[in-house]
Parts: sequence; C-alpha cells; structure tokens
Amino acid sequence: MAKTKILSSVWPVVIVANSLPVRQVKAKGRVRWQTSPGGLVSALTPIVEQQGGAWIGWPGSVGGVPEPFMQGAIANVPISVSSVEMKGFYHGVCNRTLWPLYHDAIRQPEYHRHWWVHYVAVNERFADLAAKTVAPGGLVWVHDYHLHLVPAMLRERRSDIRIGFFLHIPFPPEELFSRLPWRRQILEGMLGADVIGFQTRAAVKNFVRLAQRYTDARGRASRMRLGDRNVRVAAYPISIDFDRYDSMARDPAVLERSENLRDSLGRGRKIILGVDRLDYTKGIDVRVKAFGELFASRRRSIDDVVLVQLAVPSRERITEYKDLRSRVEELVGQINGNFAEVGMTPVHYLRRSLPFEELIALYRAADVMLVTPYCDGMNLVAKEYVATRSDDSGVVVLSEFAGAASELRSALQVNPHDVDGITEAMDRALSLSRRESRRRMRALRGVVERHTVHDWASSFMKALAG
Repeated sequence: MAKTKILSSVWPVVIVANSLPVRQVKAKGRVRWQTSPGGLVSALTPIVEQQGGAWIGWPGSVGGVPEPFMQGAIANVPISVSSVEMKGFYHGVCNRTLWPLYHDAIRQPEYHRHWWVHYVAVNERFADLAAKTVAPGGLVWVHDYHLHLVPAMLRERRSDIRIGFFLHIPFPPEELFSRLPWRRQILEGMLGADVIGFQTRAAVKNFVRLAQRYTDARGRASRMRLGDRNVRVAAYPISIDFDRYDSMARDPAVLERSENLRDSLGRGRKIILGVDRLDYTKGIDVRVKAFGELFASRRRSIDDVVLVQLAVPSRERITEYKDLRSRVEELVGQINGNFAEVGMTPVHYLRRSLPFEELIALYRAADVMLVTPYCDGMNLVAKEYVATRSDDSGVVVLSEFAGAASELRSALQVNPHDVDGITEAMDRALSLSRRESRRRMRALRGVVERHTVHDWASSFMKALAG
C-alpha cells in the first residue's frame, strides 16, 4: 500500500500506545523495521490484522518521524516527540511522577508544572492523530499511563467512536493518588473511555473511589455513569502466550542447553532464578540480601544452591536506577566474597538481556523462580516460568504485592519487604517434596493455560465492541 494511501486511510481498529509495535534494526548495512518481541504486540497483532487496523506510537527517535508504513497487515503511524517534550513528558511525568507514585511511592514522586505542560501537549498530539486515523464508528484502544488524557481528548474530537483504555501498571489507593496536582485531569481523561481496564480488582476499587470523589462520575465497579454515558470499569488481568513458551521449553535444543547450564552451575546444586528489569520496584536488592542469609544462617551451603539473577538494564540515566545498580552489585560482591570457593560462586549476576531461547533454557534449568517485586501491575515473569514447566517441576516464590498473586495462589507467597520471610520461603521452596511441588505447579499451569494473552485481548475487545 502506498504511503499516500496510508496517510489518507482510516481504519476500523486503532491501537494507541507510547511505542510502535516495531523497532529499527541494522542488518548488512541497511536499516529496516522489525516486529518487536513481547506479549502485548503478539496479542494485539492478530486482532488488528483480522479487522484491518493501525497502530499509533512513538518510533524511538526524537524530532522528525518517518511516514506511515505497513508492517505485515498493520498500518504503523509514527508520532513525533521533540527532545524537549521527551524530557518533560517521558522522563518527567511518566518516569519520575506517575511511575513511582503508582508503585506505592517506593521512591519520592516529583511534581513539576513544566513537565505537565509537555505531558498534555504530547497527549493532545496522540488524540489528534487517532481522531484522523479511526474510521466512522470505529474502535480505539489506548494503552497505559503515558496516555491518561487521550480518551477524553479523543472523545471531544470524535463522539462517534468507541474508546477503550487499559492500565498495565498498578493504580494506587486514594491516599497516594490524591497527592497528584493533576488528579482530576487524569481521572477525567480516563473517563473519556467507554471501557476502562485494570490488572486487578483492587485497582478497580481504587479508581472508582477516586472518580466518585474528584469527578462527576457516579456508580460502582463494572458500571459508572458520567453525564449521559455509561463507563464500564473492570479487571482484565493480562497474561502470556502460553503455547509459545510451552512449545519452546519442549524444544530438544533448548532442553540440551538447559542441561548444559545445570552442568556449568554445578550438577547437584539447586538453582534459584530471578529475572527482572533493573528497576527499583522489583525488589532485587532485598532478594539478593535474603539469599545471602541462607548462607550466613548456615541453612544452606555453596554446595547446595546457587542464585542466578538476570537484570535487564533500564532507564540508566535516572539517578535512582544508577543507585539501585550500585547497591545490587555491592551485595552480590559481598556474598561472593564471603562464601565463594575456588570454582564455585554463590551468585551469578548478569546485567543484560538474553535471546528468547536462552531465557527459556534458563527457566527450564531453574528449580525455584524468585519473583519478589515491591509492587507490580501483574508481573509476567512468574507466568512465563510456569508455562515452561511441562514436567510440572519447579517452585514459584511470589510477592503478594504482584498482580499475579491473585491468580497464582499455589505459589509460595511472601512479603517482599521481609528479608527473613524471603529467606524462609527460599529455604522452604528448596525443601518441598517432589509430590508437593508437582501439585502446586500443576495448579499454576492450569491457571496460566486457561487464560492466555489472546484471551485477555479478546475479552477486552468484546467489551469495547459493546
């Protein structure tokens, strides 16, 4: 399809997200677009392709943007964000105001009026582009905290369409959200949607309570009323592509790599695994400290167990993230310095991302999956690990403050702030009988297999279609 046709076309389904579902890659001296990995893209792509649609998002560079283009059957519509706007909109309001506030104010949020000006401007640009891109009577699905204001802005421009909004991260309780100088604007922005989705019922309750206090909306969870419109507010817990993880975990090459990993880490040692972005919400520092307590208390020795912590770099220019990296690396160094022996290391720390096949092999090798965020909208790592356990082996130690905890009840749940509690949970996970661990894992796999990311996307789109 020609670029001019894409520019002039309107589409029955439009996805609006901070980023496009593609990224630029260099190969053989040429730059081309490649579909991004990840559950959200894989879940939404079939829906958009089937109904004919477009995806509006940031292409990954500031300033000028490429013309709209087709990738597969999806029209990718890039949006421009200047370097100045990026500082206020993304690095400011998104990363230093909303992100810490929505994650229980683990770090002190910052509130700056000049950041907010850019947040509003970028949201207006998204709304303008969506209004031009969606067909009469079409559906627009807006995603996440970057674009809180878009639903109401879009409704002002196009009253004929159906609008959905989904928040992928936690939505905070009243005592935290009320601190926001722009609390009313954000709530009213979200209420511009016909369907508002959250990860958990707790988030739904928080939103309804705040909307009743700070806006003219009335009603209760599942159905609110604003003016002459009904707004559906409900929990739609996101999940993963179960079949993708399950089939890769059965691949002979992956299984062979998994066995090689076990050999290299020490055959006979139990493997505890952590996989996270290097983010202060993930509780990596407390987790590593708790692992060290296993040795300090002499409950376990270096011959018994090893921790592998994969930490994917994230937002490295932000001070809090630099401090977290330093703290984690210092803890790892202390534990290895105190307990390592020649040829045997207690903690293997990898600060990088891994190819998909290597990650699955690591999941398969691990005896215990340690997922201990202080606060998380869902946390799909726990579900990914479960999907790879085709032999029903393995144990999940899971933070009770992750959204996944409400579904994965057969995991060993812990308070992520409690060092002693995490240490005890690790020790228990390592000691569970084979029968008990298999019973728990079968239950976990049943939950994840019955509700995949494709079910999540379909259920939301069904509600949005009315």
